[in-house]
Amino acid sequence: MEQLFYLSDLFGVAVFAITGALMAGRKSMDLFGVLVIAIITALGGGTLRDVILGNHPVSWIRDDTYILIASLAAVGTVLWVRLTRPINETGLLLADAFGLAVFTVYGTQVALQNGLEPGTAVIMGVITAVGGGVLRDIICNEVPLIFQKEIYAIACIAGSLAFIGLGQVAMPGWLVTTVSMLVVLLIRLAAIHWRLSLPRFHLLDRD
Repeated sequence: MEQLFYLSDLFGVAVFAITGALMAGRKSMDLFGVLVIAIITALGGGTLRDVILGNHPVSWIRDDTYILIASLAAVGTVLWVRLTRPINETGLLLADAFGLAVFTVYGTQVALQNGLEPGTAVIMGVITAVGGGVLRDIICNEVPLIFQKEIYAIACIAGSLAFIGLGQVAMPGWLVTTVSMLVVLLIRLAAIHWRLSLPRFHLLDRD
């Protein structure tokens, strides 16, 4: 189970690195900029979590594979777009949803292993999942995705709560993990398909 979790985590890193590389491409950055944005997107959330929890050194310092996978995904994205055609956006959204699910559950699990309360564990799960994307958007001078489009962070909260709740039931660990990931995945995919979003707040001038 731990090996499967690790491989899923690496897949999430690769997917988020691709989204970072594409954002850098839209901003016409050079290759170094692409690598920086891709790595920040892929590893930013986990880094924030580990810093807040005091887990030192952070995950990508303990294991060079994370940096390697993020870098290869970024360079591969550049080559793919230049030599063939743009990456299929639908496929990328599906992969991004899977990465979101993996990071949410993993971040929640790490928090619980550190003895944190459920409420804090949920926050750590969300930070792990969306932190890198928020940093990416801020650096690229964009309003972070979680504040402006379909339901995103809400899916993470639901998945994290499911992981904590199901953990209190006599269920195998792999089943708890799988169901919790499915909660995030299905909510996110439903939001994409039906363009579900929270009500927007519009401040109207009264002059």
